Amino acid sequence: MIPSILPTYSRAPMSFVKGEGSWLIEADGRRFLDLGAGIAVNALGHAHPKLVAALTEQAQAVWHTSNLYHIPAQQKLADMLVEKTFADTVFFTNSGTEACELAVKMARKYWFEKGQTDRTEIIAFEGSFHGRSAAGIAAAGSEKMTKGFGPLLPGFTHLPLGDHDALQAAISDKTAAIIVEPVLGEGGIIPLPDACLKGLRDLCDSHGILMILDEVQCGVGRTGKLFAHEWAGVTPDIMMVAKGIGGGFPLGCVLATEDAASGMTAGTHGSTYGGNPLGCAIGCAVLEEVGSDAFLAEVNRKAGLLRQKLEGLVAAHPDVFELVRGSGLMMGIKCKKPNIDVVNAGYAAGVMTVPAADNVIRLLPALNIPDEDIAEAVTRLNSAAESLG
Repeated sequence: MIPSILPTYSRAPMSFVKGEGSWLIEADGRRFLDLGAGIAVNALGHAHPKLVAALTEQAQAVWHTSNLYHIPAQQKLADMLVEKTFADTVFFTNSGTEACELAVKMARKYWFEKGQTDRTEIIAFEGSFHGRSAAGIAAAGSEKMTKGFGPLLPGFTHLPLGDHDALQAAISDKTAAIIVEPVLGEGGIIPLPDACLKGLRDLCDSHGILMILDEVQCGVGRTGKLFAHEWAGVTPDIMMVAKGIGGGFPLGCVLATEDAASGMTAGTHGSTYGGNPLGCAIGCAVLEEVGSDAFLAEVNRKAGLLRQKLEGLVAAHPDVFELVRGSGLMMGIKCKKPNIDVVNAGYAAGVMTVPAADNVIRLLPALNIPDEDIAEAVTRLNSAAESLG
């Protein structure tokens, strides 16, 4: 008999009733150090007082009005994002998946409006993840994502990362855009080298192709810059953002240049909930915190501390772990033991990580995680490794 919740998740046997900073508390009182942060969502941890205050104040005023009317908090957040990024304009969504749908639509509409109606193809990369909608799974292309859901949305070409010859060969006069994650998340925490992002930008420029960056998981301070592409000194034409921007409240957005967004006129896209007063009030509070130079400097310092401790952990358990990789507080440990065994051993030790492809466990802690919690997290990971070794 099917359960009342559709069984598309294999859920761990925990039920959390309270969160405090980097900690989650089970119904039975057990405390877990949360290195998953809701899969890079809780950028400021659990129950951050500034976010609680923003939510409470807005909830007592107005929750939702719809995009048929002007929304002051939405305007404020859009202005903040435009000021801090490459973008000229922003559309707000509820999720990264919804952001992907718009990014694809925007790229295709751009060329349609220029009279190049055949220019609809989008180049994507193997191992990527762009959400679970029709466009998202078509962009990812893996059997795991697409099996049983055909016919797939056409117009996507999938290439191995780093195969420059294949990339050159794939470009044609039908190519509308290239979509890529600066750091592959679900794919196993694989950062693209700065030279690769620069090369992709140059390639797009030389062929007149739009560059779409998916920063749903790696954006909003996660890598120590407000957005990961800033490390390479490049800018996209279109960018997908979600997860951390809402600090735990469902919020996403698409950022774009004026040129890339030129086809998206009144009536071409919409969202009932996207950018509503409650979500944007919280988004403003998140960006006020995460967007400061001092906060991002602390993310980089904490990332260095965590990386150092993780390297020591891997060296101490060569039968369990293989290597550490990542950027900022978006870390992955490639395992020798099955990664799900490592995740489960972590649960037993009171520490939470997230599995990913390539037998990796993801460490995506709150960006404001205290130093003592970093130390405690690695102590608990060490206990988990000892139980497996």
